[in-house]
Amino acid sequence: MPTSQQIPSSDSRIIVRCAHFEITPALQTAADEKTSRLLRHEEQIIRIRIDIEHDRTRNPGHAFVAKGHIEIRGPDLIASVESNEPLAALDSLIDKLDSLLRKRASAAKSKRHHPHGVEIPSELPNVDED
Repeated sequence: MPTSQQIPSSDSRIIVRCAHFEITPALQTAADEKTSRLLRHEEQIIRIRIDIEHDRTRNPGHAFVAKGHIEIRGPDLIASVESNEPLAALDSLIDKLDSLLRKRASAAKSKRHHPHGVEIPSELPNVDED
């Protein structure tokens, strides 16, 4: 069974977990600061979960895997990044999640400001007025 360590964050919506290594206060502080950047983009975020695991069986350049899960109204946003350092993996993961949030926001904005017509494939019935 893999060992996992979770330290409570300053914001209750942010969960940072580490597997197979000890989380340092510096890593926890960096995770809190970087995930707060994601919370500024979208107020509708329910929860952000960051999992960082150390896998010694992988290649040396990909020993740390960071996975992010943003629970938000609509489809959740999920990303995964591999790196050789936990902070580098965290930085790359936050950049990737930030990109997903911006892409989601711009798609919603485009849909809102550029509505498209709906075509009905069949003929509508005629209504006789009496």
